[in-house]
Amino acid sequence: MLIRVRSRDGLERVKVDKPNPTAGDLKSLIQSQLHVPISSQILSTSQNLLLAKGSNIQQFKDMEDPNMLLSSLGIGHGHIIFLSYEGERSIAGPQITVNPSGSFGKKMTMDDLISRQVRIERQDKPHCGSASFDRDAANAFQQYVNENLAFAIKRGGLMYGTVNEGGDVAVDFIYEPPQQGTEDSLLLFRDPEEEKQVEAIAIGLGMRRVGFILTQTITQGKKDYTLSNAEIRQAAELHAESELKEWVTALVKLEVNDEGGADVHFEAFQLSDQCVKLFKEGWFVDNCTDLDLKITRMKKDVVILGKDTRDVDNDFFLVLVKILDHQGPLSLTFPIENRDPPVTLRALKNHLDKTKNFSYVKRISDFHLLLLLAKYLDVNTDVPQLAACVQAKASIPEGYQIIIDSLASSSGN
Repeated sequence: MLIRVRSRDGLERVKVDKPNPTAGDLKSLIQSQLHVPISSQILSTSQNLLLAKGSNIQQFKDMEDPNMLLSSLGIGHGHIIFLSYEGERSIAGPQITVNPSGSFGKKMTMDDLISRQVRIERQDKPHCGSASFDRDAANAFQQYVNENLAFAIKRGGLMYGTVNEGGDVAVDFIYEPPQQGTEDSLLLFRDPEEEKQVEAIAIGLGMRRVGFILTQTITQGKKDYTLSNAEIRQAAELHAESELKEWVTALVKLEVNDEGGADVHFEAFQLSDQCVKLFKEGWFVDNCTDLDLKITRMKKDVVILGKDTRDVDNDFFLVLVKILDHQGPLSLTFPIENRDPPVTLRALKNHLDKTKNFSYVKRISDFHLLLLLAKYLDVNTDVPQLAACVQAKASIPEGYQIIIDSLASSSGN
């Protein structure tokens, strides 16, 4: 079987032929195949190992016993374990043919010169210190994908919240644009008018767009990659569009637990500065039907580990971000946009009827409700003003209350 090993160097693979291997067997194979001495290895099933510093690394002891069977930890073919080690090592590069361009007797073009200067390197630290998700927003997103879509088709959303002075991102709501998901692709039908309404609400709430969230299907979960090349390109496009250095890409997927069941798992990344820069400059090849999904192909040669190639392991472009959670300022009880069935004014009436004992500002402190109202209000003045009242927990002006109540009544009894 193959065990995937993620370290500061990216994702590598270890071949395990022995039946019923132990943690000690795996360490020996890592030493022989990946050239990391057993004495330097710390292994764990927790990705938090890669975020730990100094003495905190020693707290990861779940794979410390060399006699522990991997199967007892729920580790089987294709599973990922995490490796921390001290020191340096030589990492084997891909088997490629060196491009002879520039050798004696042949002119080097300007493109040759530029490509030889581009060295793909891993980015050690993210610009984002951590990504904290509002519990209700994260739960509403994963619950829909899990219970309604059964992780059979992909789903995505744009995340909104705040970035503090230390670079920590707080995600307070997720906007789900019109989209079409399949088993292995996600097409966002960007609606400029609706996104203008979303931005107006965010401005009033003192928030901004801070990231992209997407899911992987059950079928994708069996593949040997963190993000596919198509997911890398889509994430890079949205990251580049944002011009926000703390921009976060979040991934939601199912993972097998110790009991053989499946748990919903969140991961957060930043695309490296180099990845976003290369995407902006048009280096990425859009579609290669014969290409392994864990590889992104460049239009020109780049240098990796001292060798010329056009094929880059996607993990070179990913920087892990620490995940936290919090209870944000908004409620989430209103139906979410661009799902089936569509949200109508009937939903507004039902919501207001159910919350009539609350203050008016609390009754409308829901992004998805505000987005429905934005379709009937002036996006330049009314929408940000109404959202600002929600942000400040201030009284809603009587004129707006009359308009909202009128819209709800117009849906009928």
